[in-house]
Amino acid sequence: MSRNLWLAGVSGFACLVLALPVHSQTLGRPVIDVGPSLLPPAVEPETPTKAPSPTAGMSVGKPSTPALTPVKPVVKAVLPGLLPIPVVKPTPLTPALRSSGFADSPAVVIPLEPKLGPMPTPVPSKDPLLVPPTSPKAAEPKDMNVNPKASVEPPAKPTEIEREKGLFDSLHHDDSYGFKSLFDSLHPEGEKGKHWYEKLSIRGYSQFRYGRTLIEDQGLVDPRLLGDRSIDGSTEGFSIRRARLIIFGDVTEHLGLYFQPDFSNIPASGSTSTFFAQLRDLYGDIYVDKEKEHRFRVGLSKIPFGFENMQSSQNRIPLDRTDSINTGVSPNERDLGVFYYWTPVEKQKLFKDLVDGGLKGSGNYGIFGAGVYSGQGGSQTEQNDTLHAVARLTYPFELPSGQVVETSLQGYSGKYVIRGAKIRALGEGKSITPKGTDDTDGFLDQRVAATFVWYPQPFGLQAEWNVGRGPGLNDAQDEVLVRQVNGGYLMAMYKLDTANYGIFTPYGRYQRYSGGYRSLPNAPYGTHDQIDVGIEWQIRKEMELVVEYSFVDGVTLNAIDEPGKRSYQNFDGGILRLQFQINY
Repeated sequence: MSRNLWLAGVSGFACLVLALPVHSQTLGRPVIDVGPSLLPPAVEPETPTKAPSPTAGMSVGKPSTPALTPVKPVVKAVLPGLLPIPVVKPTPLTPALRSSGFADSPAVVIPLEPKLGPMPTPVPSKDPLLVPPTSPKAAEPKDMNVNPKASVEPPAKPTEIEREKGLFDSLHHDDSYGFKSLFDSLHPEGEKGKHWYEKLSIRGYSQFRYGRTLIEDQGLVDPRLLGDRSIDGSTEGFSIRRARLIIFGDVTEHLGLYFQPDFSNIPASGSTSTFFAQLRDLYGDIYVDKEKEHRFRVGLSKIPFGFENMQSSQNRIPLDRTDSINTGVSPNERDLGVFYYWTPVEKQKLFKDLVDGGLKGSGNYGIFGAGVYSGQGGSQTEQNDTLHAVARLTYPFELPSGQVVETSLQGYSGKYVIRGAKIRALGEGKSITPKGTDDTDGFLDQRVAATFVWYPQPFGLQAEWNVGRGPGLNDAQDEVLVRQVNGGYLMAMYKLDTANYGIFTPYGRYQRYSGGYRSLPNAPYGTHDQIDVGIEWQIRKEMELVVEYSFVDGVTLNAIDEPGKRSYQNFDGGILRLQFQINY
């Protein structure tokens, strides 16, 4: 009984191997035709049969003798990944196998004897063995001789130079210049993390405004505000003040990226087209240490002069910055340059908390900052070869009561080139371009400023004042000179948090400025007094509404080239504006 089971197992394994047809046209290899499967059929009553005739095909008859005739196996082919398969000529089954449920096969029968001798050595075919190049090396059986050429050796391990080749350039495989040491120091072995682009975040905000001049002086001089060109006294209504999209993040421990375009710009040429895209920020923060206390900022970024200039328009309460502080860094409060910032770890957290906590912070521009920059202002081409230099020292601190206070000193110096435009001097005579404009040597441009901030917890105060000298049109309106500059502002606010209706922050601000507007053609010079009264309602974190009314008495900034009309007169009137802001 045990012998029959052993024979049946061997026969079943051979049947399973031999029942694998291979299509010659698909694989391009010899066909192994083993005929029907040798799986046991349903059990039927045994019927006497005749022994097959060697010349009569596969007809079945009664066997004349139970003995089997020995045959010689011939190896015809090898399947990929399998051992050579012996194919034999058909022979009749023994009565013992037939009684176990096996039937004669018309194609192949593996002869089995009650007493099996050693496995005959297969004779290799003349055809080449078909083993794919990528097939793993087949295990050699102990009881069969396999052609050693049928196995495929695994690829050789790369040499030390080949493995480390990526750490060098094409000329320095021996690390004579320390490239590998530098690479390893920046990329420790086993260091894993996200790709740099997976570390970036995206956010932004947009501001939609409606403005209208409600009161005008009897001189019928149209207003022209430095911070809002949609107010002109004649074509006022809805406008998009800002449409920002910001991509930012620390791509490595030593590099941070900040990219911000604005999609709501109006060309300065007086075109009726609007909503043009313009680059606002594009810089990299290079962190000297992992704590980020020391860093260099390279690229187009804000100039560290004036608290409200560095404060984002997304966080600032009033609709616009004041003329007195903003004229020092206009247009756009930005420029191309290199700046160094030092911020201790505890102050980094404080700067972040002042912004995230809704206290209208300026962001992290260092406890100390200094740098050099082009000087003509963001999005403006440089006009001379003299760089501006700036330095700022600030110190925010927390009182025992929890109230946060910040004081600052800052200043800059450089030379600024003034663009020219045609006007009628004092509204009389012929059309002229004031002298000194478009002089590539530029005019001396210097200021120092002081800042005091009592953060709204809930009552807040904010004040800045600056003095200096810079380019300005003379009183005769025919030449640009270096003139005195001074001015500042004082603002009070109260932050009222409610449980169900958001945050209300009423405010009042007074500003005064006497000086030139260097970023505008001819650097118009005059005075500007303005009182702003308004309220900010932060409905939710993602939306807020500001209503502001301004009493304005200041110089208009339009260059007029018409007989009998004088440029840069003062406007005296009232302006109402509303702004809805969305944060995303």
